[in-house]
Amino acid sequence: MTANRHDGDTWDLASSVGATATMVAVARARATRADHGLVNDPFAEPLVRAVGVDLLTRLATGELNPDDLTDAPDGPTASTESAGLAHNIDQVLIDAATVRTKFYDEFFLDATNAGVGQVVILAAGLDSRAYRLAWPTGTAVYEVDQPRVIEFKTRTLAELGATPTAERRAVAVDLRDDWPTALRTAGFDPARPTAWSAEGLLGYLPPEAQDRLLDTVTELSAPGSRLATESTPNPQPGDADKMEDKMKEHMRRISERWGAHSFDPDMAALVYFGERNEAAPYLSERGWALNGASIRELFAANGLAPIADDDIGLGDTLFVSGTLERATT
Repeated sequence: MTANRHDGDTWDLASSVGATATMVAVARARATRADHGLVNDPFAEPLVRAVGVDLLTRLATGELNPDDLTDAPDGPTASTESAGLAHNIDQVLIDAATVRTKFYDEFFLDATNAGVGQVVILAAGLDSRAYRLAWPTGTAVYEVDQPRVIEFKTRTLAELGATPTAERRAVAVDLRDDWPTALRTAGFDPARPTAWSAEGLLGYLPPEAQDRLLDTVTELSAPGSRLATESTPNPQPGDADKMEDKMKEHMRRISERWGAHSFDPDMAALVYFGERNEAAPYLSERGWALNGASIRELFAANGLAPIADDDIGLGDTLFVSGTLERATT
């Protein structure tokens, strides 16, 4: 079982929050082989193999499908309904990661083709965009993540013979530390417009840390900078506790199913629950002009099956992107 998050906790790509980066790479590997052609990440599968978690490797290679995962032995809270929902949510999460990858791929290419010359990928994990996207000549891509994660990805991709398609600059620093100084030391110039991403990150930060991160990104951004992230609506008044319980139950079922195959990420222990500022309005108040589309809308736009029985509001999460139009005071 994964321990609950705490100040100063660390991880590799097989444990804690790091394992979620590997799970998203599994989704990218499966999406790359799918016939819908939404994602092309040739590095996802070999990176998952290199992490070495057997279940994730078999899912990434296609040896095992999400529907093949067996449920954990029935316990007092198990039911046919919850087991079926766990099967469904596995595929929904893969589809969500697919449209998310496509959204950020397009965001970065649109920004850099419009003349934004430096990119910052926060909590880069196993993201391989610095190696697989067709970046305009001269683009600098800064990948920010914990030292163990940066070292693993850099070494593994070198062993695979991969070469960056941009000027890749690895910034090995924990986002809880002084990452702006580390970013500047790597060559980042805050006077130049930047394309930022905080992909799949905010829910793993405490609410106050989320706000600090978004404030810091704004402070480091010249006018004309661009930003993409997710914005999750808060529950309606009176529904917060009920929604949190439902989310924890979904996460528990997923962890149990995966735990039956000797991999238990204990999903509910990795995120910070409770009310927080919604990212989109928070950023808008700080000078960012944003547009967004919900996961449900992106499923429809990309021909994916709609989300059934979405009692946790997954489909309402927005992928937002936009431009810093005015300096904040």
